[in-house]
Amino acid sequence: MIRKYLRHRRAVFLFFAVFCLFFTLLLYLYGGGLDGASYFLLIAAFLLALWTAVDGRAFARRMRALDDILHNISAVRHDFPLPDGPLEETYQDIAVELCRLLNRKTGALEAAHADQLFYYTRWLHQIKTPISAIRLAMQAGKADGAVLEQELFKIEQYVEMALQYVKLQDLSADLVIRDTDVLPVVRDCVKKYASLFIYKGLSASVEGSGFVAATDEKWLAFIIEQLLSNAIKYTGKGGVSVTLADHSVTIRDSGIGILPEDAARIFEKGYTGTAGRIDKRASGIGLYMVRQIAEDLSIGLSVDSHPGQGTAVRLDLPLPGSLTNL
Repeated sequence: MIRKYLRHRRAVFLFFAVFCLFFTLLLYLYGGGLDGASYFLLIAAFLLALWTAVDGRAFARRMRALDDILHNISAVRHDFPLPDGPLEETYQDIAVELCRLLNRKTGALEAAHADQLFYYTRWLHQIKTPISAIRLAMQAGKADGAVLEQELFKIEQYVEMALQYVKLQDLSADLVIRDTDVLPVVRDCVKKYASLFIYKGLSASVEGSGFVAATDEKWLAFIIEQLLSNAIKYTGKGGVSVTLADHSVTIRDSGIGILPEDAARIFEKGYTGTAGRIDKRASGIGLYMVRQIAEDLSIGLSVDSHPGQGTAVRLDLPLPGSLTNL
């Protein structure tokens, strides 16, 4: 502690030594003699000792407080000693702001970790279902090509969704906005799900004429595929139609529909609603991702559904040239 104090006040002690030497020399040269110089040095030394005792005690008290903060640096709040001058006050302000920044960053990292854990826990639960279905079919000797194909398709979709979910955290870096012909995108999406339509015995149709919209082709396809996947999952008979009109894409199914109490929350993260509680494979992530991507692409999203009468999801796409590449 003494060494720290001496180092802290070395400028004061050095100035005192130079001042005493200079003043003593003046006294001696102007006839003050050694007695006068000694008397002056004695008084100066006494005053310095008195000041050092008071200042050193305050320094020790402040150092103990700072050492306590240093040894408990992970505490949420730190009570710094009163600053000794404007310079130290500025240093303390910097330290406080750094602590606040660290707390914000730590909170953001914890939230991101909890978000990732939430999603991948649901994702693992989802992907176990088709794997178990394949294993059971093989054990029962009923592993025909149609069963294996649809279950493998589901696994591929779940893997693709996991990859897209990672990119969703910084979606703007992956967007390529350009004027896109929407009809080929819709047809490719419906064709991709052809095996599931056939397996469930559902009809699929694409109606209306094509149009050009300002969008990202890959992420628009992801939105349409997620909506088709949900439509197929909750449709037992009938089919799914995709209509292009009025610069919009409407995906309509003849499935179980959405209850009024669920309609307002279907795009919330993790919300599965009544249908999701019946179908244990539901994760409540797909539609959440649809909403997030639609917002980033400036796509209007609306749902019209009635229990037992099916669901229609409408996507209103931006006009050509209305968006710039992000």
